[in-house]
Parts: sequence; structure tokens; C-alpha cells
Amino acid sequence: MLAPICLFTYNRLAETLQTVNALQQNFLASESQLIIFSDGGKDEASWVKVNAIRAYLKSIIGFKTIEIIESQVNKGLANSIISGVSEVLKAHGKVIVLEDDLITSRNFLDFMNQALDFYEQQPKIHAISGYSYPIKYNKSDNYDASFGLRSYSWGWATWYDRWKNVDWEVKDYLTFKNSVAEKINFNRGGSDLSKMLRDQMEGKLDSWMIRWVYHQYKNQLYDVFPRISKVNNNGFTNAATHTNCSPLRYITPLDISNKRTFEFDNQIEINKKTLKQIQKKISVLRRIKYKLFDLLRISALIINKTNTYVESNKKNN
Repeated sequence: MLAPICLFTYNRLAETLQTVNALQQNFLASESQLIIFSDGGKDEASWVKVNAIRAYLKSIIGFKTIEIIESQVNKGLANSIISGVSEVLKAHGKVIVLEDDLITSRNFLDFMNQALDFYEQQPKIHAISGYSYPIKYNKSDNYDASFGLRSYSWGWATWYDRWKNVDWEVKDYLTFKNSVAEKINFNRGGSDLSKMLRDQMEGKLDSWMIRWVYHQYKNQLYDVFPRISKVNNNGFTNAATHTNCSPLRYITPLDISNKRTFEFDNQIEINKKTLKQIQKKISVLRRIKYKLFDLLRISALIINKTNTYVESNKKNN
């Protein structure tokens, strides 16, 4: 039994088209059930875009079955995913989740379904991630996946028994907030995690993912991710609600091997060398580096436009 695919959309037609087009090219697309959750608009202008999305969604073909669930109100991404994933997991027991700005490899569904089957009876596995950073591995290691401390939201999968016990209210946050040791341990999965959780609890962020990862940390669970990424994010645009950082930090080769059978490791443990590489890619210094790079790039664009404007005025005068 293949896991149903949940696709969450809002108002970005160009990105949604690319996401669906890539998903349609998957080897298992025609055998998979696609359930699309379309969030409602926030205002009149956003409803125009939402309705354009919905008109397109009704034209999608290439899957075993297609179900479109349209919200009459704007739930926001976090509430949409929590409620939608909960609904599908109760009915099917497992799920593969995509948002509307993800480009998948042709073997994405193969990898996700095989990993779901392989680790279903391993309660220490929290989720399966489709995205992965470019990591250097030993040539002698023949497995197609590795283990991490942090799940990613860019194409992921899980099971009902992992999802159902998440405390979305984070009732123990005050204890965590007052513990330096807890924050240090949590940030082993990435230097941004404690701040993201704080922003979530203070109402500055609306994220299901940081609460999902906090549950993972509190229960000492692991994420499975591919050695070669099966997902790339194409959502680093001005229209993005949650993706507003530099895309350069997340550039990774997409799997073009068309490999369809994968080998997984039954011995669940974190490789220290792999973890160190991941931590380096999510370090404070790396984030600062790319923020400075973005500032320089934007400054260069402004200077270039200014020079073009000045030269144009000189010619006209």
C-alpha cells in the first residue's frame, strides 16, 4: 500500500505548477492517491489568486485518485498542515507531505514509500525527509539514507502513531525556556531551533515544523534523510510567506539517477561526521555569511539600477 500524498497550496500559481509537474513525473505518480488542501484567502486580492489556483487544481491528472479539499477561510500554513495531516493519518496510517514550492526527483515517491515501509516498526524513527544537504560520505557505505536529529518540512513523511502524541501547545515550554542545557542540546539539530521555538511561543512565528522538531527532540527520536536529495525548494520568492532567507544556503544536487530500489540501515545511530557537517551548514556563522552576501547582492542591484537610470537621463537630456 502506497502512502497518500498530501499537497498544501495557497496562492502561488507558478510554484504550484512546477511542484505538480515534477510530482507527475514520479515513477509512482499514477499509482498514488493525491489529496490537495487549498487554503482560503486572507483578503479580496488573495482570493483572486486562490481561485486561480483552484481552477488549475481541477485540471490535474496523472494520479490514481485526486481529491481537492477547499477551505472557505484562511487557516494559515501551520493550522492547515496540522489539521490536514491529522485527518489523512487517521484514515490511512501514513502520509507523504508536500507544500506548493517543492521540486521532486522522479524517484522521490519510491524513496519515501520504501523508507516508510522499512522503518514503520522502528519507533525511534520520527519521520522521513526528502530534502538533504550535500554531505560527504565514506565510499564504503552503501546505504542510501542516513540519520539526523532534525526533521525537515521540504517533502516529508510519517506515521499516525508518531504524529498523534505531539503536544502542539508545547506545555512544558517554560521549563525549557529556563534551562540553558536544554537549549544547547536542542540546538544540536541546528543553531536556529531554540530561537524559532521562542518566536513560535511568543506569537512571532506560525510554524507547525518547529513544534514537530521539538517533540522529536524531547522524545530522542531520529529523522531519516536521503544521501542524495530528492527535493529542491523553488519557493524563495517575494510571494513566500515562510521562505524568506537566502536560497544559497540550501542549494543541493537533486537526484537524477532514476534509481528505484534503496538500501536502508537497520542499525539506527547518528554518524558523528555526518552530524558535524549538518551542524556546520546550519551554524550561526553560515547564516550570517549568507545574510551579508544577500545584502551585498541587493546593494549591487540597487547601484546598477541607479547607474542605469542616471545614464538614461543623460541620453535624454
